Amino acid sequence: DWNQTNVYSAKQKIHLTWSLLAVAFLASFGSSMLYGFNLAVVNSPAEYIKAFYNETLTERHHWTPDEHFLTILYSLTVSIFAIGGMIGALLVGRLVTKYGRKGTLVRSTTLVFIGGSLMGFSRWFRNPFMVIAGRFITGVHSGISLSVVPMYLGEIAPKNLRGFLGLVPSIHICLGVFIAQVLGLSELLGKEEHWPLLLSLVLFPTLVQLMLLPWFPESPRYLLIEKGNVHATVTALKCFRKKGNIQAEVEEMQEEQRSLSSIKTLSVRRLLMDRSVRWQVVTIVVVNIGMQLSGIDAIWFYTNEIFRNAGIPEPHIQYTTVGTGAIEVIAGMLGCFTIERVGRRPLIIGGFLFMGLCCAGIAVSAQFPFMSYISVGCVVGIIAGFCIGPAGVPFLITAELFKQSHRPSAYTVAGCLNWLSNFTIGFVFPFLEDATGPYCYLIFCAICWGVAVYTILIIPETKNKTFLEISQMFAAKNSIQKEEPTPNSHLKLALMNGYGSLGLHDEK
Repeated sequence: DWNQTNVYSAKQKIHLTWSLLAVAFLASFGSSMLYGFNLAVVNSPAEYIKAFYNETLTERHHWTPDEHFLTILYSLTVSIFAIGGMIGALLVGRLVTKYGRKGTLVRSTTLVFIGGSLMGFSRWFRNPFMVIAGRFITGVHSGISLSVVPMYLGEIAPKNLRGFLGLVPSIHICLGVFIAQVLGLSELLGKEEHWPLLLSLVLFPTLVQLMLLPWFPESPRYLLIEKGNVHATVTALKCFRKKGNIQAEVEEMQEEQRSLSSIKTLSVRRLLMDRSVRWQVVTIVVVNIGMQLSGIDAIWFYTNEIFRNAGIPEPHIQYTTVGTGAIEVIAGMLGCFTIERVGRRPLIIGGFLFMGLCCAGIAVSAQFPFMSYISVGCVVGIIAGFCIGPAGVPFLITAELFKQSHRPSAYTVAGCLNWLSNFTIGFVFPFLEDATGPYCYLIFCAICWGVAVYTILIIPETKNKTFLEISQMFAAKNSIQKEEPTPNSHLKLALMNGYGSLGLHDEK
């Protein structure tokens, strides 16, 4: 009986396959890791980059800039990455609809080759604006990939592995930060003659991705729901699943397809006006803004000063910073390997609550010199709390809360807010710190606890749920009638050749 088979298949846990793991690694290694790398890579060679700007502007324009202008130019070099990211995020919806998820990732590698080459050859051509242009272009790539990678992995993963695979990109972001910190040490590439090479290392992981990722299939959900290609869908599922009955998965996709009023991707404007996803939209706004305004970016501005106040010698601070990068990676791995056991809610609630507590700890310890080492512990706590949940779960649940037609625009909204918040905190924090000192961390504490409370009250647990089931969980909150699943008799899926080949047969 088909219904019995379908129920059994829906309950059956699908095991992790080498193809799923390989795609998660390749997509994250060649895209997500670059985001983390680019966030941290300009910190170590900051003085060398300023000196390069000074030399080249003097040579080319016979004008010696002052220290203030060099600081502005360096700040532009850092912040233009976020501006590129916002532009990339705006392009996500159009790109994934036209080229698919994997297709967008493969095509976007062109941006890294252009941006990395500009930065790598900037010293050769004695052109400081090649560095700035390269940072902008790699920012556009990161804006695209930061949304597309979790979207792709969320759609190819079976529901019992979606959390694990969804946090693989966040591990690679932490790994990218850590690698940039290690390679930026003065004993390695943190030297005056090596900084262009350090900035252009983004080319290597992108080349690996470009060579290997095209051999793997496109997202099965994209192929079936948006393109209507059953044969390609089955081929993709065979590659990603290997064993087990894939018919239940295809039936679930087709049921979602039938529940959609249109298989066309909604625009951002229509998404924001759609009452049926009102609370889902509010949720991605809250968690994505909260993720960046939690104080994690500000920590990197303030870390060295905290370490100095704690009495750590100046030459050792760079190694202490590398240590915090290692903690990021370990915390990210802990979140990745526990999410399918504990669920999404405990990681994001616990992460934000712990970050808020540590932010309050920094503000309090700053008033008492004998508590300076406690502030170092609070920095470590904020980083660990962030990476264990808030760093990756917002990208994961953006995929889970929306059906196929809404997902690209949802990622566009989430990505733009994420990058805008990133840019805002980078721009505003120095002024905020000047005005309030360490008390600015009390603001971050309030934001962290506010997001935690919102999650407790509003966001349901999505672990081991299909996209359609999650949509139905939000139906009551959105004050709409719960969607009824379409009976299987409307569309029978015939099993041919023993396993996997699906044929469509109309009910007689």
